Order: sequence, then C-alpha cells, then structure tokens
Amino acid sequence: DLELHLQRCQQLSVTVLTDHQDLSNTELKTITNSSAPQHYRIRAKLRTYKPQKLHQSVKLHCSKCNSLQEVPDGDDFDFILQGSANTAPNPELHNTSWYESVKWTTQDQKQREIAIHFVKHDEMLQQPEDTLLMIEGGTLKEIWKLTKRFKCVIPVRSTEDDLELLDLSAPFLLQGNVKYYGCKQCSTPKPMKSLSSIAAEQRPSWEPTEIAQALGIELLQYVFIMKFTLVDETGALNAYLFDY
Repeated sequence: DLELHLQRCQQLSVTVLTDHQDLSNTELKTITNSSAPQHYRIRAKLRTYKPQKLHQSVKLHCSKCNSLQEVPDGDDFDFILQGSANTAPNPELHNTSWYESVKWTTQDQKQREIAIHFVKHDEMLQQPEDTLLMIEGGTLKEIWKLTKRFKCVIPVRSTEDDLELLDLSAPFLLQGNVKYYGCKQCSTPKPMKSLSSIAAEQRPSWEPTEIAQALGIELLQYVFIMKFTLVDETGALNAYLFDY
C-alpha cells in the first residue's frame, strides 16, 4: 500500500508532505539555509525515494553503538545451522536440573543427531505456549515448526562444558514468526546456563529483552528507514524517515 501511495505521489505535480496548517509555505532554499531544528510547511514534488523495494527499508539498529545493518536472509541462517549440525550434541550436557533433554537421529541420508532441551520450571515442564526450548542440529524448517507450538526457540550447540549460542549472524531467539538478533560489536555472549536464573523465577515470562540481558546480548531493534528527495522551483531537499 505504501509503495503504491509513493508511486501516486510521484505522479502528482504538487504534493503536501507536511501538515503544519498554521504555518505559511516555505521554499526549500530557505530551509536548506536555515539552522535546525525548525518547523516548516512545504509544498514540493517527490522526485525520488529509496529504497525502491519496501522490504529493503527494514534494517537492524543497535541503540548502544548506533550501528545499522541489513536483516540477514533465511539462506544465511540455514548455512549457519548446517555448520552447527556438524557438531554432535554432547550427551553429558543432557537432562540437567533446569532442562529436560530429548535426543534422536534422523532417518534421512545424513542421519543428523538432534537434541531438544526443554527448560523446566519448579522441576516441571511448562505448557508448550509457555515453554522455552533449545535445539541442537535442527534445520530451518524444523525450527519454524517448533516456533508454531512453543513460545521461544533458541538454536544452540554443545561445548565441553555447556550449551552456547550460534554465531550472532544467526538469530539468537525465535518467537512466533519473529527472529531476534544481537549486535556482534556490543554483545558478550554467555553460556546457556545463564538462563537458569529466569527459569527459577516465580512466573518466567521469557520476554526477549530479559533473555537477551541474561545471555549478555545487546538486542538489535527492527527499524524502518526511507529517504525522500523533495524539489520545488528553488531547490532540493533530502528527507529521512527513521522509525521503530
């Protein structure tokens, strides 16, 4: 809808871009020669807008270092999962005091070993819609199936001592159809046992911000960014839209 609206804006000879009805119209040349911040009402043509495809407007933003990055695509995530599947689950890390583990080998040609660790509360498993689980060796398709039934899914791999997150190029958490990412520069990932403190809470909510904090992850936020070039007979002005 927005893309269609922008195309219509380009077709119109004059478009009102801002709404300050109590202000008279100001030429773009005057605005570019003025100091910010100011309020203006303009009448201008929309010459161009970027990006041309709306899905490219969504970026990941770190509020700590103020960096912006592209949202990784599913192929990147799938590649990281395939790499982590080469490390077999460590049986010594199964069935701890705070999670219950299930392990099996797939019947396909690769015979992958998969382990799922269901986090417990008060030594009991929660209802699926309230459960956080960690998965080793799963494919992208298998992980998406789990997100439809369980509240939170965290892809992990085994070390000698603990479970750990994958490369932060991959989402560290999936909830419903949303993938949550951490900033590589600002995060200091902790082992998964750091989550046991949340599991011990009276009513674990498994909120992404709380999970990120426990795991030493600086949470990236999805932002919407566009650039508009506006023109009138006196000059041109670049306008930027940045919103969460």
